[in-house]
Amino acid sequence: MIQLSDHFDCGRLLRFTFPSIIMLVFTSIYGVVDGFFVSNFAGKIPFAAVNFIMPVLMILGCAGFMFGTGGSALIGRTLGQGKREKANEIFSLLVYAAAASGAVLAVAGMALLRPLAALLGAQGQLLEDSVLYGRIILLALPCFILQMAFQCLFVTAEKPKLGLAVTVAGMLYNLQLMRAAGEDGVAAYGVLMYVSLIFQGIFIGYSVGAAPVVSYHFGAGNRTELKGLLRRSAALTVLFSAAMCLAGETLGRPLSLLFVGYDPALMDMTVHAFSIFSISFLFSGLAVFGSSFFTALNDGLTSALISFLRTLVFQCAAVLVFPLIWQLDGIWWSIVAAEVMAVAVTALFLAVNRGKYGY
Repeated sequence: MIQLSDHFDCGRLLRFTFPSIIMLVFTSIYGVVDGFFVSNFAGKIPFAAVNFIMPVLMILGCAGFMFGTGGSALIGRTLGQGKREKANEIFSLLVYAAAASGAVLAVAGMALLRPLAALLGAQGQLLEDSVLYGRIILLALPCFILQMAFQCLFVTAEKPKLGLAVTVAGMLYNLQLMRAAGEDGVAAYGVLMYVSLIFQGIFIGYSVGAAPVVSYHFGAGNRTELKGLLRRSAALTVLFSAAMCLAGETLGRPLSLLFVGYDPALMDMTVHAFSIFSISFLFSGLAVFGSSFFTALNDGLTSALISFLRTLVFQCAAVLVFPLIWQLDGIWWSIVAAEVMAVAVTALFLAVNRGKYGY
């Protein structure tokens, strides 16, 4: 059994984080299967509705990751300091808080779903389908938030196999796509997001799995192990990123055919978007891991700054500006540009804080 106190080389890191990667991939596949059946059996307007409202639902569900990742960092550090009873108390508090927040957010989401969808540009049947799908999913939100939290907390408990993941920026992309290409644009973006969920699940899963290890050794003051963890994790993330980019470029057409092969024009738009969007995988993994790394160090401010800049500043700014210059292609390239800027900021934060944390 691998323990948090062990020395972690690349092989042990991969073995310890692999269950977390798999659980995030399978969580993402739920949405992919949903989109596949809706697109092929209900048509592109219901499919567009699923994609249109999904960012709202994911924003609410991310509360679970907030409790899970932040709580894992705190618990891991506390365990590293030898305070197991205190760590158990923190775990219980996190579970109660996550369950309560899920119930509150579900009720709020039910009330705000229709005006929010209308504000983002949904009309007619697209609006009705978006609200119907969203309200059904919101019924399970408390369970989804707990699931997301436990996926992180089980890893900290040294039992990663017990648990087998878009932001406000996603709504802006939907808004811009509605203006640039209508429902077809939202549907094409949906295919990219489903594939991205699986690929991002690999990045996030690794980060979730590695974070408790980082927290433990930070709490125990093992600076040598901390340096090794950062170096090896960066190398593994680069390898994952290159593989995901290659897979995206290679599988763009067959994946587009799977989802929207019934509409030639939509198919061509999606394949072209894939060829640009896949480049973002070269950079997104490093930004995701960087944010998770600072969370594991109990530096929530730096972690939040990386996530905030990546999604609510870089992505939002790019998706508002780039289409003015390159029209529809500007929306696809804005994702790539935002990830490049996020990696630059992550590297800057890592350099500035090296002396402070000893990695």
